Amino acid sequence: MTAPATSSPTVSEREARQVAEAAREQHWRKPSFAKELFLGRLRLDLVHPHPLPADDDVRRGEAFLARLRDFCETRVDSARIEREARIPDEVVTGLKELGALGMKIDTRYGGLGLTQVYYNRALALAGSASPALGALLSAHQSIGVPQPLKLFGTQEQKDAFLPRCARTDISAFLLTEPDVGSDPARLATTAVPDGDGYVLDGVKLWTTNGVVADLLVVMARVPRSEGHRGGITAFVVEAAAEGVTVEHRNAFMGLRGIENGVTRFHRVRVPAAHRIGEEGQGLKIALTTLNTGRLSLPAMCAGAGKWCLKIAREWSGVREQWGKPVALHEAVGSKISFIAATTFALEAVLELSSQMADEDRNDIRIEAALAKLYGSEMAWRMADELVQIRGGRGFETADSLAARGERAVPAEQMLRDLRINRIFEGSTEIMHLLIAREAVDAHLAVAGDLIDPAKSLPDKARAGGRAGVFYARWLPKLVAGPGQLPGSYAEFHPRGHADLSGHLRYVERHARKLARATFYAMTRWQGRMESKQGFLGRVVDIGAELFAMSAACVRAELLRTRGEHGRAAYQLADAFCRQSRVRVGELFDRLWTNTDDIDRTVVRGVLGGVYTWLEQGIVDPSDDGPWIAEPEPGPSGRENVHRPIH
Repeated sequence: MTAPATSSPTVSEREARQVAEAAREQHWRKPSFAKELFLGRLRLDLVHPHPLPADDDVRRGEAFLARLRDFCETRVDSARIEREARIPDEVVTGLKELGALGMKIDTRYGGLGLTQVYYNRALALAGSASPALGALLSAHQSIGVPQPLKLFGTQEQKDAFLPRCARTDISAFLLTEPDVGSDPARLATTAVPDGDGYVLDGVKLWTTNGVVADLLVVMARVPRSEGHRGGITAFVVEAAAEGVTVEHRNAFMGLRGIENGVTRFHRVRVPAAHRIGEEGQGLKIALTTLNTGRLSLPAMCAGAGKWCLKIAREWSGVREQWGKPVALHEAVGSKISFIAATTFALEAVLELSSQMADEDRNDIRIEAALAKLYGSEMAWRMADELVQIRGGRGFETADSLAARGERAVPAEQMLRDLRINRIFEGSTEIMHLLIAREAVDAHLAVAGDLIDPAKSLPDKARAGGRAGVFYARWLPKLVAGPGQLPGSYAEFHPRGHADLSGHLRYVERHARKLARATFYAMTRWQGRMESKQGFLGRVVDIGAELFAMSAACVRAELLRTRGEHGRAAYQLADAFCRQSRVRVGELFDRLWTNTDDIDRTVVRGVLGGVYTWLEQGIVDPSDDGPWIAEPEPGPSGRENVHRPIH
């Protein structure tokens, strides 16, 4: 065996990009509504009529939701979880007995076998009782052991681990390291081949569920050697194995009940039979797992929106200012309208994406990523608006409110708890880049070699030929479309309802406009396009709004045809689309009129110390510790705070 690495490998920007590119799915085997949207095509046929779950799935799903609701109402004390910064063991045990650990695990392994739709509804329900509960269940099933084994595990691995995960064992996913976040090319944890197994060494940071986990999915780098292709590889590791130490339980501004820690591996033996997939497939497994796993966060964000709406409605109807309820003052009313319309849209995006995941007819990697991005950003805004609507009471803690005799409304806690969703499972900035890469995939597939400096002249010549054929067919289709015909999408304007057909025509026109803008940017910046992160972020944000508008319209029509609040749903969809169109207009303006250039100049000045004079006149209460604690290799010198719940 070689000695364990002492620090993260040094890699160039190009090498890091190559690792990320090799990990993504290279081909589109199924259609994608969102991918088509970024290419300027509104493929409404892919999402309308809205897909629906099978009757048996509905029956089983609704039965479980009823049991889960009763459990959350009678056995979950959210205030206690917040106060003690821990989910009581009896609550976790109750969730195990309920089968909540195995919601997505097939019944043959002792799970409930719920669909993605009902799994997400369950997460929204549990997350509304306590966001820490939602985080526990999501980290266990969406990215922990069950999902990668379902997709990539051997039959022997499924037989060995899935029954445990379904009923008794909590799992966690370990990728991040103290100096490695969204740049896995620098992964330092090693898995050195040794006989019929591997020996793991390294330290993992922010291991959600890691403090209480029984099973871990660990990403580690296998060195290349004879008989070993090497690369980042995924392993199932027993948390109680010798050499595994949970050195610290992290504390955060929100999600105080989350069991998140720092985990050290020192010469931990892992059988080769516990390797998931082949050597070097770890990042591909992680990204593929997240294609649907990311839907757990927007589920809890949609649930948060529902709670914000309930509190806003109840509070603003009884709180009076200047002779009438504050809800009837336009400044407050606009916030309530935003919360109501956006909650409808978030649920529409979630339900549509989840049902498409269940049907497996479409590739939803972009849809799931957009749902995560849009849900996390909009839920945070809704919680912020709720705090503003509540005024001083929104800033006051629930315990303080109760102590002086008022309803204990944890609005400030909701704001704190939701903040992490803009960072969890890919920060907003990383999601922008990830989605942008997928959005321009068709262009890079035909013209990527033209802008790649490493390609030879013959390669560029061949790429030029392919690009000429592709763009000769594609560009003319961006000139005109159904969005310019007044009668298009007429089924979305039934008698007595708001007119949603005009919004879909808007989506179609602006999808083409977005595709034209993206093409122009690629021809203008070519190889420098990847550095234009501000532009790419706005492109993605426009696509997210267009996707949300489409989902809202399709869901409103579904509810109308099923006789479920159709007229009200149309009204909410109309309000959301009108609000969204304002945002889309601003984003299009900012594509070309922005401060990106001057921002880069200021940033260089900040880093160069040009503006240090601006920092004078304050004191810094931070201590003088290192910005990043570089872990020393070797055995742990700290107490093991691992506490499995049995």
